[in-house]
Amino acid sequence: MADAIPPTGNLRPGRPSVSSEDASSQALSEALGSSLLFIRILGALLLGAFLFSCVFTVNPNEVAIVLRFGKPVGEGREIVRTNGLHFALPYPVDEIVRIGVGDSKLVRANSAWYSVDAASEAAGLTAAPNVAQLNPASEGHVITADGNILHVRASMRYRISDPVAYAFRFSSASNIIESALNNAIQWASVRYKADDIIYNDVAGFRDSVRLRVTGVIERTGLGVTIEGLDVERAAPGYVKEFFDAVIAAEQDRNKRINEAQGEYDRITRESEGEAKRVVSQGESAADQLVQSIAAEARFFEDQLPTYRQNPGLYRDRLRVEALTRILTNTPDKFFLPSRADGDRREIRINLNREPVTPRKPEPVR
Repeated sequence: MADAIPPTGNLRPGRPSVSSEDASSQALSEALGSSLLFIRILGALLLGAFLFSCVFTVNPNEVAIVLRFGKPVGEGREIVRTNGLHFALPYPVDEIVRIGVGDSKLVRANSAWYSVDAASEAAGLTAAPNVAQLNPASEGHVITADGNILHVRASMRYRISDPVAYAFRFSSASNIIESALNNAIQWASVRYKADDIIYNDVAGFRDSVRLRVTGVIERTGLGVTIEGLDVERAAPGYVKEFFDAVIAAEQDRNKRINEAQGEYDRITRESEGEAKRVVSQGESAADQLVQSIAAEARFFEDQLPTYRQNPGLYRDRLRVEALTRILTNTPDKFFLPSRADGDRREIRINLNREPVTPRKPEPVR
């Protein structure tokens, strides 16, 4: 076969011709590549968002519990998530329950207190209303052991010690704590007299309320720890003046007892000091007397040889010493010379002086 002869003329070399089917395939391939890239990027973003949504933070003053379909995830201590970053699946698979355990919580029991509005409470005007009689429909009260009626309320601060029990064992643990506190007020009030609750044994009454609340919390497993308890007491308004009079009398009684006790202590100290002083002086005088007698006894024993040598001379010397001592200590001395006839003189001594006759005052001229 002969080779084909190319046509003659002025011809230019050009691009080879492409069919329409090849162009469509190429465009479709490029479109699919772009779509796959977008899908990959979108998938990576969604995966990152998913992973980011699975991470949560627990603050220092709280703990968290992860519920998966309503059931806590983990066992034992692993159930509670503490401070830091943690992982959980997004809702509704996992649910995060946060429980504040760092701050103490406050609960008030006012079921046995009289009615008082919020404005008066904020202003500090909390005196019992001065009414003719108690209205049980609007005023709470307690009955004491001696049959009196009082108003009592309490404020208690507590901290969560078992988050799982506090959050999941009861629908509202704070309401149960408030009910337990109201129950403790009634329980303790019937065991104390009104005077003891008001002023005689305030600390004992408060401790009884706390003991009762603590027992209820431990028996029911509320998972809280009591930090502080304050109990307020007040007499009903219609008998408040009588309670005030009793308190004033009791204070006056205590004041007088304290004064008497102080005076007793002072007199007792002074008497004990005086007794010790007298005893000390007596012991000192006794020691001096014993020493003096012992010295005189030794002196006479030492003079025995001299007496045996010349008894008459020794007696004269003792007589002279005695007269010298007597004359030295006597304020008045009388010397009687001997009579010429040698008889003894008669001596008369008036031991008691004659009373002096008072002189009449001279008339004033």
